Amino acid sequence: MRACVWHGRRDVRVEDVADPVIREPQDAVVRVTSSGLCGSDLHLYEPLAPFMEAGDILGHEPVGVVEETGSAVDGLAPGDRVVIPFQIACGSCFMCKRNLQTQCETTQVHEYGTGAALFGYTKLYGGVPGAQAEYLRVPQAHYGPVKVPHGPPDDRFLFLSDVLPTAWQAVAYADVPAGGTLTVLGLGPIGEMACRVALHQGLRVIGLDIVPERVARTRAQGAEVVDLAVVDAPVEAVRALTSGRGPESVVDAVGMEAHGSPGVEVLHEMTGLLPPKLAEKAMTRAGVDRLAALHLAVDMVRRGGTISVSGVYGGTKDPLPMLSLFDKQVQLRMGQANVRRWVPGILPLLTDQDPLGVDDFATHHVPLSEAPQAYATFQEKANGTVKVVFRPHGRLC
Repeated sequence: MRACVWHGRRDVRVEDVADPVIREPQDAVVRVTSSGLCGSDLHLYEPLAPFMEAGDILGHEPVGVVEETGSAVDGLAPGDRVVIPFQIACGSCFMCKRNLQTQCETTQVHEYGTGAALFGYTKLYGGVPGAQAEYLRVPQAHYGPVKVPHGPPDDRFLFLSDVLPTAWQAVAYADVPAGGTLTVLGLGPIGEMACRVALHQGLRVIGLDIVPERVARTRAQGAEVVDLAVVDAPVEAVRALTSGRGPESVVDAVGMEAHGSPGVEVLHEMTGLLPPKLAEKAMTRAGVDRLAALHLAVDMVRRGGTISVSGVYGGTKDPLPMLSLFDKQVQLRMGQANVRRWVPGILPLLTDQDPLGVDDFATHHVPLSEAPQAYATFQEKANGTVKVVFRPHGRLC
């Protein structure tokens, strides 16, 4: 089969790899019909490169059709259309029973002390082959896949794999009180969808970004937007919109991709020059994140408010502004989205009325063969690229 394969920093290629097969009774093999390119995939493209190995298959946002199932997979059959959550969870362990599927004790990667295994996301999370491919082996298929009806185009359901539950959890964790305001930092796919979710729930939303296309898309949804290309003092601008106190809740949908930390950019470049083992230690034992967005959230949130972090961070010694967090009595909530926890609340919204606008959420649909250029364009935030969807079998619909 053809798959998008990592070969080095800023070096992904589409090439022939072995077809996946059933290896365990709980496995399934799925023919991938659409697969998203996620902002966190860009972390593998550059800053988290030390944890990648040449030949790793990327991607974790698939929808497709079941081709084959293992002997222990009940309730799923060849021909079923399914969305695959980005994390691999068993559904029956202590953590899964508490709706913490990202902490699944069956698939935790004990070698690195991390949570549930993820598709296509470094050896830190199991080194499981990813979904930017024609076919995907799905472990724990008795629980993970979400069956969806045939008929509607893939985009109607594709974002259940990551974008929708991650945005939904971001808003839920923000815990906006009645009559309160939610501010969202970063209007990439997760940030923009968090705005859509919050607006659907009747919340007042203020979004911040610097990319013109992102600003325009979120403003068109009905949110208030602070354009960082023209506003030099975002904290003051948001306070002016919130009675001088700041918003009750802030979502950091940026994470380590935040602009404004040239020293960290240098560190990323330096780790790329180190031997793999030394680079891993540098990434896991040093502060390698650009923390501009998190610091902005701390400065901006109202005293007694809540910060919800959905953007991915990767360092372990990054200095948190503990004095400000403590003094302002801020609640801080974060983590990878527990996909299956939120699916029951989201599925009823994926109707013909399409209240969250999933049908036109993606800005680009391209064949898998164009993945290398898509990665480069997405990283550069060029050509109006907000969300890319690959069609592994070439059909653009």
